[in-house]
Amino acid sequence: MTSKPYLTGHYTPVADEVTGLDLTVEGTLPPELTGRFIRNSHNPKPGVTPTHWFKGSGMVHGIRLREGRAEWYRNRWVHTPALDGAPYMTERGPDLAASTAGTHVIEHAGRLLALCEANLPFELTADLETVGAFDFDGKLRTAMTAHPKEDPVTGELHFFGSSPFPPYLMYYVSDAKGEIVHSAEIPGATASLKHDFAITRRHVVFVEGNVTFDPTEHSGIPYAWSDQQPARIGVMPHGSDGTRHIRWFSIEPGNMLHVSNAYEDSQGRIVLEGPTVDREGFQLSWNWWVGAPGRGSEPNARSYIRRWMIDLAAGTVDEQIIDDLAVEFPTLNEDYLGAENRYGYAVSFPDQEGFGGYGVVKYDRTTGARRIHQVGDARMPSEAVFVPAAGATNEDDGYLLTVISDLKQDSSQLLVLDAVGLNRVATVHLPRRVTAGIHGSWIPDSELDNNEN
Repeated sequence: MTSKPYLTGHYTPVADEVTGLDLTVEGTLPPELTGRFIRNSHNPKPGVTPTHWFKGSGMVHGIRLREGRAEWYRNRWVHTPALDGAPYMTERGPDLAASTAGTHVIEHAGRLLALCEANLPFELTADLETVGAFDFDGKLRTAMTAHPKEDPVTGELHFFGSSPFPPYLMYYVSDAKGEIVHSAEIPGATASLKHDFAITRRHVVFVEGNVTFDPTEHSGIPYAWSDQQPARIGVMPHGSDGTRHIRWFSIEPGNMLHVSNAYEDSQGRIVLEGPTVDREGFQLSWNWWVGAPGRGSEPNARSYIRRWMIDLAAGTVDEQIIDDLAVEFPTLNEDYLGAENRYGYAVSFPDQEGFGGYGVVKYDRTTGARRIHQVGDARMPSEAVFVPAAGATNEDDGYLLTVISDLKQDSSQLLVLDAVGLNRVATVHLPRRVTAGIHGSWIPDSELDNNEN
C-alpha cells in the first residue's frame, strides 16, 4: 500500500486497458455531440511508484459519442519508451521521445497528439492506439509545451518549447495543415518554469513566475520556488523573432500553471487572467505532488484567479486577485480564445483549511457573478471542456463535458452540463472508475481523418 497521495483516492491508477461498448446514458445526449471526448492522466503501470505525480506514465481515456448514443469507452497507455523504463536523461542529453505523454491530448491538422512539456508529442490513432513520436517532419527539435494555442481565426497552432538550459525558450507556429512555418529563439528568457502561455489576436504572451530550475530538487522534477527568480510577463507580436520585439514586464511574485485567456481591450491594453499561487500555495501543491510528509493539503488549495492589465504604451502592469475561490483548470468557449470573453469555467477545490469542495464553476466576467455546480460528496470533476451547441448565438450556448471520479461507488461518469445554467443534461456511465487526471479535448468527427470507428 502506498502513501503517495497521487496514487491513492481519486488518483488511484487503473491496472489495465479495457473497452466498453454501448454505454448507459441517463438523460438525452444532444445529437451535435458527435465525436470523441478524450482526457489524459498520469497512470503508472502496476508496481511502478514514480517520485513525482508528473512522472506517472500517460494514459488516455476516450468516450465516443454519436448522434445521441455513447458508443464506446476505451483507455490506453501512451506507449512511449518511458512506459517501458527508458530514462529521460542519457549520456547524449535528454531523450525527447522518452515521454510520459500524460499531460494533455489535442487535435491539430487531423492528428491526435498526446503531450508532455518536456518531450516531443506522441501521435495516436482515433482509437487511441500509439503511432509514435511526432516531430513535425523534423522541424521540431526541442520539447513542445502541453498547452499549445490554436488561433480560432487562422487555424494556426502557436506553441513553445522550454528548457532549463539554453536556449531557454523557443517559439513555433504551425499552419492549419500541420507544418511548422515559423520558429525563433526568444532572447532574455530564463530557466523559469513555463507551463502555459497565451495568445491574443495580435500578440504572444509568455509568463515567467518564481518557480525555476533547481538541480538540488531530487524528486525527478528539478524545479523549486526561488525568491531570486524575477516574476515577469513577456509580450511580442504574432510570428515575430523576438529579438527586436519581445518586451518584459515585472509582476508581483507568484506562479501560474494555466492561463484562462488573454486579449486586447478597447484601450489596446493586454488583459491576461489565470489561477496563480503564492509561495505558500506552491509549496502546498508541491508537497502533495511529491508525497512529502506532513503535506496536509490538496493541490491548488491557494490557487486564485489573478488579472494583469498590461499597458504597452505606458510600459506598466496593474494586477489584482479577482476571486477568493480556490480553482484550477480554467477553460472557455475556444471560439473566444485570444478575444474578449464574457464567460469562463474552472474546477473548484477545497481550500487549505479543507473548506469548500469540488465543483464546476462558471464566471460571468461582465457582472462578476459566479455559479457553482456541486458534483456531490466524494466526487471529483475533471477539467470542464466547452462544446458549442448547434446553432449557438450566445457565447455560452453549449455544453460542458467533465469526467467524474466517484469514490463511494468506485465508478466514473461523463457528465454533460448545460453551460448556460450548469444544469445536468446527460450522464454517461463508464465501465470503470477513471483516474483523476489533467487535461482533455472534445474532438468532433470532422477534425479527425480516421473517424469511421
